[in-house]
This record gives sequence, C-alpha cells and structure tokens, in this order.
Amino acid sequence: MKSVYRIHFHSGSKEELLPDFSDDFPYIASRAEIGCQTYRFAPWHWHKAIELFYIEQGVLEYRTQHKQLLFPKGTGGFVNSNVLHMTKPQQNSRRSIQLLHIFDASFISGEHGSRIEQNYVLPVISSSFFDLLALYPQNPQHKEIIERIHAAFSFSENDTYYELRLRDALSHIWQLLFSLMRPQLHHTAAHRSNAGNKLKLMMAYIYEHYPDKISVAELASEACISERECYRIFQEHIRMPPAEYIQKYRIQMACRMLCNTDETVSAIGYACGLGSSSYFGKVFMEATGQTPLQYRAKWQNSDINSQ
Repeated sequence: MKSVYRIHFHSGSKEELLPDFSDDFPYIASRAEIGCQTYRFAPWHWHKAIELFYIEQGVLEYRTQHKQLLFPKGTGGFVNSNVLHMTKPQQNSRRSIQLLHIFDASFISGEHGSRIEQNYVLPVISSSFFDLLALYPQNPQHKEIIERIHAAFSFSENDTYYELRLRDALSHIWQLLFSLMRPQLHHTAAHRSNAGNKLKLMMAYIYEHYPDKISVAELASEACISERECYRIFQEHIRMPPAEYIQKYRIQMACRMLCNTDETVSAIGYACGLGSSSYFGKVFMEATGQTPLQYRAKWQNSDINSQ
C-alpha cells in the first residue's frame, strides 16, 4: 500500500495529484495514519478519483461541505468524485488508521460513453446527495459492503490475475453501493455547488503559497469573487474564516518539518509562514499545547519515521 503525507496538485487544474496513479491502471491502495506526529489531520482536498475506505483503528471524522460524520473502527465509507473533504481523528482517539481504495470510475465502467458508465456510474458521480456515504456494520446491507471493501486490500500485485480480480471485486462493491443508493438517486441534483468549485481554487492557492503572506483579497481574486463572498464561502462550508484555516494548515506543515528535518525552529517558522521563532512558538503552543522543541523531542525519529 502507498502512504501519502502531503497534498500536491496537477498544474493548471489544481486537482490533487495521486502518486502512482496511471492511465493504464487508475487505482491505488493506501494506508493513512491520521493523528500521528506528521499527519495530524488531512486538510481539505479533492480528487476526481472515487474513494472507498475502511477504518482499521480509532475514530475518524469526515467533513464535506454539507456533512459531518464519524467513522469508528470497523466502519467503512464512500467519497464521491470531485468532492471537497477533510478528515481528522476524534480528540479521544489519538491515532486513526484508515485503508483506502482510490480509483477512477473508468476502472470499472470501461470506455467513456459505455452502457455501464451511462446506467450505473454517471447517476452516482453526478449526484450531489451522495458526496459522502457512511457504512456501519450494524446494518446487514452495509456489513456486506464493508467486508468486501476490507477483503479487497488482501490482494497482492504479485498474485496471478491481480488486476482482473481487483476490478471484479470493486465492480461487485459498486453494484452493492448502487443498489443501496438507487432509491434516492432520482431525487438528487445533477450538478455540484459552484461555491464548492470556488472554494477548491482558494484551498489550492493556500496549499501552494502557505509560506507567503496570504491576504483575503488574494484568495478572492484567485476564485474571481469578492472578499465578502470569500468570507461567506469559508464560513458556510468549512465553518471557519480564511485566516484560521491558513493558520491551521501552516501548523500542520510545521509539525511535519519538526519531525522530518533538522532545520532550526526559526527556519521552520519562516518556511511555514509563521514568522519569527517567538511568534511561531506562541501560536504553536496555542495549537498543540507544546513548544516546537518539545514537539520535536517527543515525535522526531519515533515509530512512524522508522517505518
């Protein structure tokens, strides 16, 4: 499985770049430890690929623009194509371990315009209602889907017919998901919120320019909206103003640098857009309850970095 600890973007489209995701085999499996020292939360992001996941440990919170759901150990879920989402562990869950299947719809639908795409894929990926779907084992219909999602992680690239077996497994899961969603599909809107597209542009700008000073005017300009609209979109969809989100993302980047580099605290403060060591120390203490040096002493060269 692949592990991804930082978000990158395709140039131009600013869609998340998924490592080892190729046109001839548009699928990756990944294992994410969220809540560890270098990966405290997964910031708001999106990708064209579909996401199926299983929670192996802890309790993980998922947020989209319209939903906020908890996923304890043993549950699973579905994140639709191009849905803006973020994840973080619950406060009483120090670390969450999540297994993910990430794949393009073409992996199961085949050629663009196929009957499978038209009848079974497009109705789902064009639905704004099914941006995020929770699967809980107490529900018998959900339980079968969860078990199949989990079982598909046991396939090895070295197995005979690996590609065919994996596509067959994901196709069966999709059939079960479609049956689950079908009663609501005809009630849902066909297009995603335009505000969501604006928010994606602003998020991508933050991820690319967080070391620099970022003004609300710059964010608004990136999405071709007014500053007032920028504030409204952030508050409505992620429940915090732009400055607070920028600060949280900078702190996350600082945590990674403290764990994975030997740069001085002062250098890290400036590299993450948090300024002088004194100011960096102040905001870092407020966010984590520790000084940067205490955080480094606790987490640098710990178990995750030795894996």
